[in-house]
Parts: sequence; structure tokens; C-alpha cells
Amino acid sequence: MSSEFLRMLNTSDYSSVISMNIFVALLCGCIVLGHLLEDNRWVNESITALLIGLCTGEVILLISRGKSSHLLVFSEDLFFIYLLPPIIFNAGFQVKKKRFFVNFMTIMMFGAVGTLISCSIISFGVLQIFKRLGFRELDLGDAIAIGAIFAATDSVCTLQVLNQDETPLLYSLVFGEGVVNDATSVVLFNAIKSFDLERFDHGLVLQFFGNFLYLFIASTMLGVLGGLLSAYIIKKLYFGRHSTDREVALMMLMAYLTYILAELWYLSGILTVFFCGIVMSHYTWHNVTESSRITTKHSFATLSFVAETFLFLYVGMDALDMEKWRFVSDRPGTSVVVSSVLLALVLIGRAAFVFPLSFLSNLTKKSANEKISFRQQVIIWWAGLMRGAVSMALAYNQFTMSGHTQLRFNAIMITSTITVVLVSTMVFGMMTKPLIRFLLPLGPVPKRKSSRVNLEGTSPKSVTVPFLGDNQGSEVEIDSNDFHRPSSIRDLLTTPTYTVHRLWRKFDDTIMRPVFGGRGFVPVRPTTQNENDQPQ
Repeated sequence: MSSEFLRMLNTSDYSSVISMNIFVALLCGCIVLGHLLEDNRWVNESITALLIGLCTGEVILLISRGKSSHLLVFSEDLFFIYLLPPIIFNAGFQVKKKRFFVNFMTIMMFGAVGTLISCSIISFGVLQIFKRLGFRELDLGDAIAIGAIFAATDSVCTLQVLNQDETPLLYSLVFGEGVVNDATSVVLFNAIKSFDLERFDHGLVLQFFGNFLYLFIASTMLGVLGGLLSAYIIKKLYFGRHSTDREVALMMLMAYLTYILAELWYLSGILTVFFCGIVMSHYTWHNVTESSRITTKHSFATLSFVAETFLFLYVGMDALDMEKWRFVSDRPGTSVVVSSVLLALVLIGRAAFVFPLSFLSNLTKKSANEKISFRQQVIIWWAGLMRGAVSMALAYNQFTMSGHTQLRFNAIMITSTITVVLVSTMVFGMMTKPLIRFLLPLGPVPKRKSSRVNLEGTSPKSVTVPFLGDNQGSEVEIDSNDFHRPSSIRDLLTTPTYTVHRLWRKFDDTIMRPVFGGRGFVPVRPTTQNENDQPQ
């Protein structure tokens, strides 16, 4: 009996089961500790998961006698195919659309143009400095890839502290820039890998930017079409008449289908699933029954939360992987210098576009409330200093082969990426709450709102979701007469935001909603055991 048990322990399947059990237990621990430390001045849920991952990796390293520090092997495919989609989709599904599109041009400047500026500065610095450190094998493609890797921000720590009701402009800019930044970095990284940069000329530059714009526009359109298709199918077939489970399942699967199609067609799945989430929240969510609305809000938020916790937990564990550190153990000073240089370039690259682009954005704003103050600019700059899972995944994609590192330069880049992620998340993340309290003295920092739904309403209209309510979401009834109607081209140019919004609402109400449903469409109520509990 004992020999059979030992043989079972040696099997890979049983080891995988043990690893998964431990990992799930650690996820539960992260959630409990994150809740207990929610009001802590220095620590948030991301840092908690990272610290637990580091401690767990140290324990595993001691038990395995220095052979391994993690329970699961990190795979960029696992990250991009399974973990990233629910995070990005939930971001689009719960975004305050009105506030997002009012600041759309500023968000695009920060997220797209700013990312290109940051990538250029980091790439130029890497080319100039790394060659002097003795990395002769570094070519232009690697330098630009490094620029794209470290241009990808992680603003989770800042968003956990900011309150979108007290600082709606700041929250919208940080949130919107974070999503567009990730998408731009991934699109830029993929575009780099598809070009031969050894033969660099002006024609190649134009072709590169043309390909970049194509990926950006095509990915966005695919997400919009996927969201509209789901709204049309659910509106016409009345799935809720028989089963709310089918409505929820269809929304989830169609959102994931758009992401997989984007990856299949070499587009940006991040942009696709983000805009699919926006369209679904604008049309599809209003076509389903009340119970489906409640279920989808909870389900999408929960999947996103678990995926984020999983990522930070694993990054902490993978930071102690001996296979990568063994290559740089003979020259640890080099790894420290490379990490320091990358951190400095991240700081410079971030400042190089936040403050100039904020100045340009303020020139187009007439109201003082719409302008970005200097203190808000500092917070926006700070929010983009942290690096996270996207940078890790891109670094693995560029510098490893099937999760393993064999070349010394590649090992240094992987360990340096891990160091930058750890230092930026731990140091900058811990200083985020005190910094925001100092720059924005709004009284006690409110607790971060969860995606809870108010179940005390008496109709589907009374389902209250924080991200879609409070007169900031586009679902709120707004009388078009409240806006100033331009009577001339001059008025149109002086009030572009309100004019475009009024024209969009008119187009939406007369053409889009009759076909795709949305606010005002009343779905057929399902017949369930709780029929008597349904609002009359």
C-alpha cells in the first residue's frame, strides 16, 4: 500500500493536482488578507498577492533545495489566452462610457501617442547605454521590443485608491490610458516582430505605422461588431424566455470569441475585447432579463478579480526562479545596473509625454474643471510607473523559448524585467496611497467599490451598478434639449463635445436601438419558480 502511494506521488498528474490545490489555497489566502488590509496605508490587494507569492516561492525553494520556486510554469499563452481576456473585458463592460468618450481624445493621446513616445525614449536609451555595458548582440529589433515591453503600464494600484465619483476626470484618464496603453504596447510589440528591422529605411517606417493603424482600427471594429451581433441575437431570439443561463453563457462566449478571432487574425485581442465590453454594456446588457443583468455583472467582475490576483501571485513566485538567476549569478552587478537603467528610462519616458501632452490637452479646454491640474498630472505620471503582468508576458515572449532561458543576455533581460516589476509594484505601489492623500486632500480615502449590485430595486431599471450609474454612464437618460444646439459652424467648433454627443444620441435612438435594443428595450421575463417575486 505504501509503495503504491509513493508511486502515485511520483506521477506528474498527481503532482499537478497537489500544485493546483496549493495554488487555489493561496488565492483564497490572498483574498482574505487583501480584505483585512484594505484600509492599510501602504498595502493593497496587488501588493498582498505579490508578497504571498514571494514568501511561497521562498518556501518552495527551500523544500526543493534550490531546484524550483514555483508551482506552475509561466506561459505567455496562458496569460494572453485565458487570464487577460476577462480582465480587459470587465474593464470595458464596467467603464463609465460617457466620461470615457468625453475624454476620449486625451485618453488616446496618453494611451497611444504617449506609449509611442515612451517606447521611443526607452529604445533609444537601451541602444545607447546597453552597448557600453558590453551587450554587443543587442540589435535594433531587440531594443524596440524592450521599449514596447517597458512602455506597458500597470495602473491597478492607483485605481484601487482613486474614487471615480470624487475625482471622475482623473479616474477616467488613468483608467482609459491604462487599457489603451496595454493594447498599444501589445500591438507595437507584434508589429515589431513582423518586420525585418535590419534593413531600416523611410519606407519601412511608413509601412510600420500603416500596419500599426490597421491593427488598431481593425481590432476596434471587430470588437464593436461582436458586441452588436450578441445584442441582435439576444434581442431577436429572447433567450430569457426559457433560460437566463443561456443569455449569460452566450454573452460570455461571444465576448471570448471576439478575442480568439482577433488573435487568430493577428489583431489586438485587448482592443477587441475592450470595445466588445463597451458595446455589450450599452446594448446587450439591456436586452437580457433582470436576473441575467445581475448575474453578468457579478460573474465578469469575479473572473477579472481572480485573474488579477492569480497574475500577481504567480509573478511573486516566479521572481525566485533559479534557472534565470543562475545565468547572472557570476555578474550580479550587471543585472543591477541593467535594472536601474531600465527603471530610470521608465521614469524619464513617462515624464516626457505626460506633462507636454497634458499641456496640449489643457489648451483645448475652456472650463477650469476640465483642465488637468499639475497635481493631477503628477498622479497620472505616477500611475504609469508601475509595471506588471503585460510586461512580464511580453518579456517571456521575446527572451525565452517554451519558458526556458539559455542565452546570458536573455536571462539578464528576464531577471531585470522581474526586478523592475517587483521594485515598481512594491516601492511605487506602497507610496501610492500617501502620495494621493497628499496631492488630493479629499478627506478619508473611501474604500474601493466592488461591483456589487443593488438587489433592492423593484424593476430592471433600478439595478444599480456603480460603473454605470451616478449620471456618468451613457445609460442615464439625458434630455437632448439640455445641450446647446449649435446654429452655426462657429457654435459647432466651440462646443464639439456636446454636439458630437447630441448627434450620437440622435443616431443611436433612431437607428441603432430599434435594431440592437439597449436602454428602453424590455425583454420577456423568464418563467421560474420565483415568478411571484418578480416585479409586476
